[in-house]
Amino acid sequence: AEPGPAAGSQPLPAEGADTKTYLWARYHEMKKLVYDLLPPGVCNLLNPAAIYANNEISLGDVEIYGFDYDYTLAQYSNLLHSMIFNTARDILIEQFKYPEGLGKYDYIPGFAIRGLHYDVQKSLLMKIDAFHYVQLGTAYRGLKPVPDEEVIELYGGTQHIPLYQMSDFYGKGPSLKQFMDIFSLPEMTLLSSVIDYFITHGIEFDQVHLYKDISDAIRDVHVKGVMYKWIEKDLEQYILHGDEIYAVLNRLVNHKKKLFLITNSPFSFVDKGMKHMVGKNWRDLFDMVIVQADKPNFFTDRRKPFRKLDEKGSLQWDKINQLEKGKIYKEGNLFDFLRLTGWRGSKVLYFGDHLYSDLADLMLRHGWRTGAIVPELETEIRIINTEQYMHSLTWQQALTGLLERMQMYQDAESKQVLLEWMKERQEIR
Repeated sequence: AEPGPAAGSQPLPAEGADTKTYLWARYHEMKKLVYDLLPPGVCNLLNPAAIYANNEISLGDVEIYGFDYDYTLAQYSNLLHSMIFNTARDILIEQFKYPEGLGKYDYIPGFAIRGLHYDVQKSLLMKIDAFHYVQLGTAYRGLKPVPDEEVIELYGGTQHIPLYQMSDFYGKGPSLKQFMDIFSLPEMTLLSSVIDYFITHGIEFDQVHLYKDISDAIRDVHVKGVMYKWIEKDLEQYILHGDEIYAVLNRLVNHKKKLFLITNSPFSFVDKGMKHMVGKNWRDLFDMVIVQADKPNFFTDRRKPFRKLDEKGSLQWDKINQLEKGKIYKEGNLFDFLRLTGWRGSKVLYFGDHLYSDLADLMLRHGWRTGAIVPELETEIRIINTEQYMHSLTWQQALTGLLERMQMYQDAESKQVLLEWMKERQEIR
């Protein structure tokens, strides 16, 4: 911490010195102090591959482990995003009769991240914080950034988005949609690419129709099974970390834990992927396997019954009064699942990649413990571990403290200095 005056007193410029010179002297002293006192070893303190807990949990108390499949048990290579983008783009051109010039656009890795909001009416893709404020510098229309001044003007002179316009837990809202799962990355990039093409070529478009068309094209890639066929043809190229998955599941079973799987993917697809990662007897590890679950509706709907599948994946007609180990079930709902298994409360730990529909609801409504698979965290931690990040963060905090202590100076020159500091602080953030 910076040495300063006693509590209740204020620092004063030296006799004969002007306030502006004094403020800048304090600024440079503080900056030197930050860089001199930050030891090199302070970096690389966080392990990018570690498991981080937001709440205290004893794994000894967990009796049942549940898993999603896509991007939880099965991690996919980045090639999948390009394939989804290209196929949905071609659907727009061939089936929705969009301009053929869109064929020149390719997937842009790193253009979008999970969690972004899209304002359908304004065609803006942007980052909105937990207090519903648009983060300036993050708004894009098409592939080009939108100036902060224009964003503020579009929202009536403010950065704030009212609650009633925001997305709910499942990314749905009256005018703003939130993209929360990893499959959203190609959708956001395609959305921005199409808008970029239309703006560049002066083509007028209806924002709602465009958003719906692109959502439908992306959905077709999943619903019509196109994506599943690519992966099944080349499991080695698309699926990662198979050996590690087997080791984790086998260890849990050896410690007498019960396992279940709930996925939206079809059984034939899951079966091929699990055989590739875990082996032909993968089903012996699981007490319950539920496919085509229709999440997030699975967690809220009370009416849809479970259906049993035979060994060939064909539907059976029996009424389901119990969930049997080794059997495959389709659809259903969480309330029947809880009733038939009795797996309630904190003895259940469920892993998924969708922070809201897979995790938050289960924790808040049913008391399950939840684990989030967040592959982006590894990259974030590597950035946090860099010397540049550590210096920037420490300097930002020091500059904030300096602003708090020096804001007592209100003459014109001092105000200008403080404004420069505030601008620098904003740029660091």
